[in-house]
Amino acid sequence: MTRLIVAAGGGGDAVAAAMLDAAHYGDEDQAVILTYAWDRLLIDPVPGPRGAHDFTGLSQITPAVPAVSAEARPVAPAGSTVPQLAAELPHTFALLDPHQGAEGITRQLEELVDHLKPESIDLLDVGGDILARGDEPTLKSPLGDALTLAAACQVNASIRLLVAGPGLDGELSADDLRPVLGAVVHTLTAKDVEPISTVLEWHPSEATAMLAATSRGVRGICEVRDAGLPVPLTDESPRVHEVDLDEALSRNTLARAIMTTATLDEVEAYGREVCGFSEIDYERNKAAWLKDQPPMQLDAEAVLPRLDQFETEARNRGVTHTTFRRITEALNLNGSQRHALRKLLIDSRPEQYDEPLWCIRADA
Repeated sequence: MTRLIVAAGGGGDAVAAAMLDAAHYGDEDQAVILTYAWDRLLIDPVPGPRGAHDFTGLSQITPAVPAVSAEARPVAPAGSTVPQLAAELPHTFALLDPHQGAEGITRQLEELVDHLKPESIDLLDVGGDILARGDEPTLKSPLGDALTLAAACQVNASIRLLVAGPGLDGELSADDLRPVLGAVVHTLTAKDVEPISTVLEWHPSEATAMLAATSRGVRGICEVRDAGLPVPLTDESPRVHEVDLDEALSRNTLARAIMTTATLDEVEAYGREVCGFSEIDYERNKAAWLKDQPPMQLDAEAVLPRLDQFETEARNRGVTHTTFRRITEALNLNGSQRHALRKLLIDSRPEQYDEPLWCIRADA
């Protein structure tokens, strides 16, 4: 049996897709996971998503759909987490390429459906920003989700839309999403996290890290991103809901606007018109700013006092947990130092590692 899971926003959605596949079906058959290669600047210093031309070592599943294997490599200076996912997980990872707009992604989906003849097709989003209208002030990254939604609604196949961890991306709250969410199809548990536990040790996704943590029973307030957004970790957080695909499209103004786009530039232009911004513009500006930031010395003597100050301020904000990405950026460290920082902190204060999050101690 072949299953197809589309990771709506790429990144952590692909990791969550592997977790959900194992939770639903075990390891008897492995799904094909169709995902963007679009990582945060911590991983990929080049703004925007990567296309097939940004990799070497790809193979073709269909004429429009390349597979990213463990041997594939991003062309410098670009970076990507997808080859490492392919190396560590048993699934086939196929590359979503947004450079031909929604028309291109629709063509990719149609070719895959025709070639694989999958028993099931799921469109998976962690957090739920795929259900955004486009005018929400907290919305940060609508473009990728809107593109996959626009394409999925044009494919002549039965596609199930799933939202895992409502509110965990810090963009739309669980309260905002609750009226739209359908039935709970699965509540993730600690056992479900086991197949991706090693991936969570290095992957930068904050939403999927929180999804895994709450599946293991972690509760509280987690501070994420460079802006320090507070995200509640609740009993709702490990749930996976089905959502009506047509209702999602009727809500998502950007998805409806871009359905006939043929280039990524067109998609960006609609994003600026509908949402008032493009997250690729944000990445461009941030990448330019990061180039001028000198790296901080990374040792316990330099880092731990600054961590103490950050934790004191976070505790005063009611924060109980944070991510290593958040700490990296709060301490003005370079993204390339995130792994070393994680090791330093866990080695220095192992009692605060609430896998895969960092626990803010209640006592100073």
